[in-house]
Amino acid sequence: MKGTKITDGIYRLGVNLGGDSLFEGMWPIPDGVSLNSYIVRGDKTALIDLVEDVGEKPAEFEQAMESLGFKPEGIDYLIINHMEPDHTSWLPEFARRNPNLEFYITAKGAAVLKAFCGIEKNVHTVKTGDTLDLGAGKMLTFYEAPNVHWPETMVTCETSSKILFSCDAFGSYGAITDAVFDDQLSTEQFDFFMNEALRYYANIVAGFSPFVVKAIALLKNLEIKIIAPSHGIVWRENPGAIMDAYSRFARYMNGPAEPEITIIWSSMYGNTEKVATAMIQGARSEGIPVHVYRTPKDDAGFILASAWKSAGLIIGMPTYEYRMFPPMAGVLDMFARKKVMNKKALRFGSFGWSGGAQKELETITEKLKWDFMAPVEWQGAPSGETLKLAMERSRELAAKIKAEYGK
Repeated sequence: MKGTKITDGIYRLGVNLGGDSLFEGMWPIPDGVSLNSYIVRGDKTALIDLVEDVGEKPAEFEQAMESLGFKPEGIDYLIINHMEPDHTSWLPEFARRNPNLEFYITAKGAAVLKAFCGIEKNVHTVKTGDTLDLGAGKMLTFYEAPNVHWPETMVTCETSSKILFSCDAFGSYGAITDAVFDDQLSTEQFDFFMNEALRYYANIVAGFSPFVVKAIALLKNLEIKIIAPSHGIVWRENPGAIMDAYSRFARYMNGPAEPEITIIWSSMYGNTEKVATAMIQGARSEGIPVHVYRTPKDDAGFILASAWKSAGLIIGMPTYEYRMFPPMAGVLDMFARKKVMNKKALRFGSFGWSGGAQKELETITEKLKWDFMAPVEWQGAPSGETLKLAMERSRELAAKIKAEYGK
């Protein structure tokens, strides 16, 4: 594993978590994810963020340092933008090997640093506008970015190069191999990282979208030439592309979202599945994009990303013991946690001896401000009339979304 020069005196150190990992212990990353750290060298040397202490990742990280002529013992300052363990769990060992290391972190971060690592010595707390002069023309300026996505988060800007080290902001899933920078990507690779940025945002950051909006407003007042996030590629040709994407992702919370429909369905014995087919046909008849997922077959992490950007949701599940079918209840609970708000929605589903799924659905989504159409419910097997009604209702929803959100 080798480090990469970004510009004179500034370097990226990167390792990848493999596709067999679960990010944050729950999100699938079939194409992996990069853990990026950065070195800024003036007369003094600063390391911005660290690495997760898992498997061989610290050894790979150290190998990348050595490829650039650095060792842990030679770092003067550790800049901690964010205390989440994927950036910091190797910190105790790193600090043990470098007892004179000085730390720069927000005040809230310092409390977490003590709690996670027991470190209180040589800790400097910073706030927006504070600086650290490394000499030889290298100057770091710190900006607090609370709740993007932890309360102690900050970002760091190197003044001379105008590089923003943005931590989890502007990140994405996806391992980094030969292509480190946006201008090295093929069109296919660019689209991949943009799609993985959406999924990363929906999984990790979505619930904090109002704070993302505030952070972007702050950063737009800065002259930024390169965005170097903690996950994903480095944006040196067009940093505005990822900044604009994150602005759009944040907007989806309150709308307008994209003129698309996400259909999520689950079925026990096939009766709800039959109506799902009719719902899909009706929604697609209006010519807008329709994305279809089945739970529990499809992971909530992928469903969440699609639902986050779609203006319309169609939710299909049977009643199970007077409540929703449990796999669907789990997905909708995640929607509530991540604040998937302001959707036009339609629910369908079968029941045996009694209904009840609709009532629980309304309770879970009460604070999400969904605009519900009348549900399509039936007892037992669906009749021809039920299938016809399902097709009509989903077509009606698609027509509303096309008229309101279509471009």
